[in-house]
Amino acid sequence: MTGKPYSALGGAFEYLNDDCGYDEWSQYLIKKLKSLNAGRVGVDMGCGNGYFTRALIRAGYSVIGMDVSEEMLSAAVEIARREGVRAEFLYGDITKLKLNAKPDFIVAVNDCLNYVPQTKLAAAFSKVCQNLKNGGLFIFDISSEQKLRGDIGNNLFADDGEEVTYLWFNELAGDKINMDITVFTRGADGKYTRADERQTQYIHSENDVVSALESIGFKVETEGHLGGTKEKRINFICRKI
Repeated sequence: MTGKPYSALGGAFEYLNDDCGYDEWSQYLIKKLKSLNAGRVGVDMGCGNGYFTRALIRAGYSVIGMDVSEEMLSAAVEIARREGVRAEFLYGDITKLKLNAKPDFIVAVNDCLNYVPQTKLAAAFSKVCQNLKNGGLFIFDISSEQKLRGDIGNNLFADDGEEVTYLWFNELAGDKINMDITVFTRGADGKYTRADERQTQYIHSENDVVSALESIGFKVETEGHLGGTKEKRINFICRKI
């Protein structure tokens, strides 16, 4: 039986994704927030195992991490405890976002919005806008069309680690990619436990995303990953106006 997204990967996501350049990526985000006078209170949507939440807290920000995966959140709580970072992690869906207080900024790092279907994208942006302070910042990224269609779609990836091994099969289906993932996790007794899940990522064009953001009430700037090329990843820096 195939589980929901990140039911299998959630507990080991940060471990498996350790080659993404977390440190440089988090420093880029922190410098961007500082340069834009973002304020000190924020939300990390789609926080995963909490790397960016912890990095922002260490940099002096007051940040809550939110995710739709209970497995992701459980691992985030454990890693923060282990590293001595006082962080709060809550269940939260960007398409249904309702916060108790309006933050200065909301960030959504590493493909969070690629998991939102085209038909729900404007609604997600509207929820973010409603929950932000006036003049607040929304910073997020998406994997580019070129990356998803050319590199990820109809491709197979695998990684055989010391503790976790995974197989990742992708099928390009129009403007989305269906991903079937099998994870083998090594237990204390040396035996491996298998878990399966299915994910779907949606392909968004830069123009469509900008149009949706502007229609909601954001002023938008875009740039490539870490301020570089847009070939693989596009960053959106949005201010509520």
